[in-house]
Amino acid sequence: MPAIILGALLLLWPAGLNRYPLVFIDTVSFLAQTIVPRMAWDKPMAYGPFLHLGHWGVSLWGAALLQALVVSWLLWRVQAAALGRVTVRSHLVLVAGLAVLTSLPWFTSTLMPDVMAGVVVLTLWLLGFAGPGRRWAVGALASLAIAVHLSHLVIAAAVLVVVVLVTRRIGPILRVAAPLAVALVFLVVSNGIGHGRYVVSPYGATFALARLQADGPAAVLLRDRCPEAGWYLCAFTDRLPMDSDQFLWDPRSPVAMDAEGRPRSMGTVLIAAEAAEIVAATIAAYPWDVLRHALENTAEQLTLFRVGDTLGADYLRVSARMMVEAGFPRELPSFDVALQMRGELAAAALPFLWPHVPVVLISLLLALWLSRRREVGALLACVLIGLLANAAATGALSKPHHRYQARIIWLLPLVAGLALAQRRADAAPVIDKDYGAIRP
Repeated sequence: MPAIILGALLLLWPAGLNRYPLVFIDTVSFLAQTIVPRMAWDKPMAYGPFLHLGHWGVSLWGAALLQALVVSWLLWRVQAAALGRVTVRSHLVLVAGLAVLTSLPWFTSTLMPDVMAGVVVLTLWLLGFAGPGRRWAVGALASLAIAVHLSHLVIAAAVLVVVVLVTRRIGPILRVAAPLAVALVFLVVSNGIGHGRYVVSPYGATFALARLQADGPAAVLLRDRCPEAGWYLCAFTDRLPMDSDQFLWDPRSPVAMDAEGRPRSMGTVLIAAEAAEIVAATIAAYPWDVLRHALENTAEQLTLFRVGDTLGADYLRVSARMMVEAGFPRELPSFDVALQMRGELAAAALPFLWPHVPVVLISLLLALWLSRRREVGALLACVLIGLLANAAATGALSKPHHRYQARIIWLLPLVAGLALAQRRADAAPVIDKDYGAIRP
């Protein structure tokens, strides 16, 4: 247990640098899930309750520590399963390397579900390829990690495909499929309770339309079929295409303001039914254009993995700060003087970020060269397909952003580190492959 705690503290060093856990504009929605409580229209009702288990309305440091403990514990399990043994020293060396050289600590220190993208890959790999130890705990964590963000469904499905192709055994396949099924059931039930619609994503079509009109095909369809189609967006064909983020979030976008200039409260929700019609019609009319743009966006997303686009203070005063003031008033002074809120975190972080890109590139080469052992080789396969699925789920379905790939790219250095450790393994006694028997 001390090794897990020390590893967690190492992963929280960016929060220490900032003098407070890092937040993002979306953090407000997750905190509101239990503090208000309020279910956001565009976010699953899973990550907010997880954060609440750490903060209990007392301190967001508790939420950050809980997240770091989960990641540290998982890294212990992964090292034990991949190498057959783990020690306090090897765990701390591995975590320290990831903390210094990768994006992992930045996302562990941020109160967002982003770090869970990598957790999905690692937990499903453990369930599919490792020994029987702690499967219930790993399975529960996998279910949570999948449920906290809709893009994680795509990642989980991709890893399941790897398990099917590599193992071809019903046991591992069912173990990996079970958390995905649990997450899907949770999403359907929670959306039914919260939104009155028993579906995985009640308003996901709005995001799909934002992407398709930004790429062009949906804008072309609207010009071709309006005004006869009678769609609300027919009044805005002269303004489309526009950037997908602007389409979704700009208060002057067609979604948020009608043709007469009147604000549309919850316009992203109001347009969802029409969006579903337009998306279906666009895919039917221009399937190859849609596919081409999706592939281009996925390819672009694969190249964007720098930390930095979540470190600023943009919009935090009207989002996260409001929830800190409402739920954690005693911490508001600390929140306000943190480097992030003062707009100084990006500059302070810069000296620590430059190794990330070369480390990723070197790690990819090392992992491909050294991953000969079955366990590490299977982990590399899961990581590579996870990276590709993540890029498709975010870049092709939302918009390419550095944040989306940076949140999961740390898996490559992890695999490289495990492959190096495997190569350098000496004649020390090997613990039984039932990694569940290992105790920190």
